[in-house]
Amino acid sequence: MPVSLPLFLVLFTWVLLSIALGLKFYEWWRRREMSAMLRTSAEDPNRGGTPLLRNVAANPPKLEVWLEHLALLAKTKRLIQQAGVNWTPAGLVLMMAGGAVGAVALSVILPSLFVWSGTSAVLAVVFASLPYFYLRRKSRRRLAAFEEQFPEALDFLARSMRAGHAFTISLHMASEDMPDPLGVEFRTLFNEQNLGSPLDTSLYNLAERVPLVDVRFFVSAVILQKQTGGNLGEILTRLGQIIRGRFQLKGQVKAASAHARITALVLTILPAATAVLMMMAAPTYLQSMLNDPDGKKLIAGSIVGQIVGQLVIRKIIRIKV
Repeated sequence: MPVSLPLFLVLFTWVLLSIALGLKFYEWWRRREMSAMLRTSAEDPNRGGTPLLRNVAANPPKLEVWLEHLALLAKTKRLIQQAGVNWTPAGLVLMMAGGAVGAVALSVILPSLFVWSGTSAVLAVVFASLPYFYLRRKSRRRLAAFEEQFPEALDFLARSMRAGHAFTISLHMASEDMPDPLGVEFRTLFNEQNLGSPLDTSLYNLAERVPLVDVRFFVSAVILQKQTGGNLGEILTRLGQIIRGRFQLKGQVKAASAHARITALVLTILPAATAVLMMMAAPTYLQSMLNDPDGKKLIAGSIVGQIVGQLVIRKIIRIKV
């Protein structure tokens, strides 16, 4: 008896400590989950959230107020959100202004490279537009990755609902299992709905964040099924099959237009490469053209013609499916 009593006390203390630690861990986990939901729904650029919660006490930067007056703030925020980068509209404007200033400073430091007076202005426009085109490129690549993951996510949702799970629970499971960017967008959709936003509103926000035709079909199918009823799992399975068929058709179109795309690339690079090689081999050959007023006009006209030709060729070979 004296031996069993200390053993009982040790075991009893260990059980109490285990329960207390378990409750502490559960409380910490719930706080972390709630913080993640609030952070996602408060428009965290890294997680692709939407402005469900707003900090009304914070004063926006002056640049953002200026952009809002020009009706550019919403478009800029949407572009940054679609690109999935941790930028702000004011930061984007500052980077564009810094690029323009850097181009002007380069023309002052190296005047020998800017024989034409308008070269510094053109270079300033090019440098200033680099951050914007970077966002556009990153946004297109992110949307392309989302579109590639979307059919598999639809199959996942359909299988989950056939197994007896609700649609929102299936969304949560998909957001945890699917990689980014689809996981981030589904997590945002689930968190918005879980925090009290109507499902229709959350789905419309998803369609705004991800402007793809397939996502619009998905949103329309879910809302229509909610209003009229039906087998949502079967609808999502058929939608996934249609999207995969579109991918196959896109691949065939891309293979058929490969020759035209290579031709466009060669026709764009060849004149500029030829001019650079000629200046390296015989620097004085084109110098007279650069010094002559009519020669400068011919150079400017050739550059404009190259740009227009590239745009026309891209318009011809870009086939939408």
